[in-house]
Parts: sequence; C-alpha cells; structure tokens
Amino acid sequence: MMKHQIARVLVLVSIAGTCLSTASCQKTDPNRKETIPVCGEVYVDGQPAAMLQIQCHPVEGMDTQQPTITQAVTDQEGKFQLATYEAGDGAPVGEYKLTFVWQNFSAVAASYSGPDKLKKRYADPGKSPFPLRVEKGKQVDLGRIELSTK
Repeated sequence: MMKHQIARVLVLVSIAGTCLSTASCQKTDPNRKETIPVCGEVYVDGQPAAMLQIQCHPVEGMDTQQPTITQAVTDQEGKFQLATYEAGDGAPVGEYKLTFVWQNFSAVAASYSGPDKLKKRYADPGKSPFPLRVEKGKQVDLGRIELSTK
C-alpha cells in the first residue's frame, strides 16, 4: 500500500515538474512589443513586384531601449505582410516611413545582389513619400502601392 502511495506521489511530482518547465519555456519575452498586422501589395510599372524588400523606419528614430526591425518581402503577386518578431505579426505602434529596394534574389545563395531595379528612388527614409501610422488595435491595409522604375 505504501509503495503505491509513493509511486503516485512520484508520478504527480514528475507531471507537475513537466508542466512547470513547459510553462516556463512558453513565456513570451517581456521586452517584446505588441505588434499590429500591416499588409498591402506593391506594383512596379503596373505589374506585381515579386521579392521586393520593404523596411519600416521609425520617424522618431530607433528605440534604443527596445530596438526592433520591421520588414517584409513581397510574394509573387506583390503582396506582403510586415514582420517584426515572426512572419506576418506586423509592426509595433508608431509612425514610420517605408522604403523599398528591388534587387535580384538568388535562391541558391539565399541572398539579394545587384543594382536596385528602382534606382534607389525609394531607398532613403528621409525622402520616402510613404508614411505608415500603426495604432493600437487597428489593423492596417495599405492597399496597392505603386512604384516606378522610370
């Protein structure tokens, strides 16, 4: 009888330990900012632009306490979802300028190379005509963004 009680206690302790260790592994980073989904699509010269790089630049400058990088790459239809911590999670609340760079993508090297097909026209956040405002609780659909190589 005593052996069964000890066995039960050991099983319960091991289950409790597993639950606690699993719970501690699933905690989110306390420094992680809340993100709001942001989507859109990019067309260049009237056509969907695939593999075009998009980056968000905070208007107030980089948060030095909790720095983040928010970016996206367009799919074959020119569609994108911004990502900060994981694919499609969006951008932290704030005001941004969007920049766009479109280079050749090498699947073999998994990298971009060559000149910007947009001739760096949209690469400078200081000159960007594409503002983005992300507000708490409001998903953002930027619709179609039209760019030109000319």
